[in-house]
Amino acid sequence: MNVRGALSVAIIAIAAAASPVFGYQESTISNGGTIKGVVKLEGQVPKPKGYNLTTLPDTFYCGRISDGKGWRILQPFNVGPLGEFRDVIVYIEDIQKGKPFPEASVPVIEAKDCQFLPFTTVVRDGEAVTVVNLDPVMHDIQAYETSHLGARVLFNVPLPMNPHHPRNFKDRSEAALYHKHMAGAPMKQFVRLSKGRQIFVMQCGFHAYMESWGLAITNPYFAKTDERGQFTIEDIPPGTYKLIVWHPYVRTPIEQTITVGSNEVVETTFVVPSPTGRLYANEVLTHDYVRYSIQEEVRKEIDPIVQKQHR
Repeated sequence: MNVRGALSVAIIAIAAAASPVFGYQESTISNGGTIKGVVKLEGQVPKPKGYNLTTLPDTFYCGRISDGKGWRILQPFNVGPLGEFRDVIVYIEDIQKGKPFPEASVPVIEAKDCQFLPFTTVVRDGEAVTVVNLDPVMHDIQAYETSHLGARVLFNVPLPMNPHHPRNFKDRSEAALYHKHMAGAPMKQFVRLSKGRQIFVMQCGFHAYMESWGLAITNPYFAKTDERGQFTIEDIPPGTYKLIVWHPYVRTPIEQTITVGSNEVVETTFVVPSPTGRLYANEVLTHDYVRYSIQEEVRKEIDPIVQKQHR
């Protein structure tokens, strides 16, 4: 064998050795089972976050969603009247083989009325997420992976607005009356997390109350709870699995071990204890301190014409 041939064989051998051996394998599932369940939050719903709109840009436009007193409220816990825990992610951990991933579809996060929607997103690790600005104001994407090891920047890019939005408003309050949502140029960014990390968070560099969390998954067995706190995961190969509930502000592990039989439908309920204590530095204040007060004449101009929020 000549040197070139030997080198080619060596490169192939190294590549084969470096390729993942235990990666998820897609296959046809003919006798899969189903897990149906509901997730409930038990206890008092945690306080939301509160942001003084006069300390951040685009006060009047973004103040169209506010409490009527000059504050934007961000409630990370979407809970129904009977404890239905909405928009939480339920997934099977460490399943090595099963149904194919859905046909290639890139999750989309929208900036609309100075919110990132949805609040929670599932993305395949190593794949992309697209962010689109529908507002007539500039936003900035700052994304970080996070874990007990600390944060690391994933990407930081400006989020342009549609050029057809008017830019010559007579005054700031007139801008607040403008209601059209038109998509700006989509920003496609890849989510590549460090080994052992699954969670990333995206915030706006201009508007701190714009926040969206993501979970990077390695298999297609996941679901997000609906308005009734319900979820369904289908086409599961018969076996015993660890089922996990994830919400970015629930720090304690919420999991169950569940056995799924051939063509079996397994029903389960998760009861998530409500976190206690102070969960974030900017927790909404019951009584605003004097140093955070907003002058009456400014408060009158911050009109919650899209949504009046409650603490």
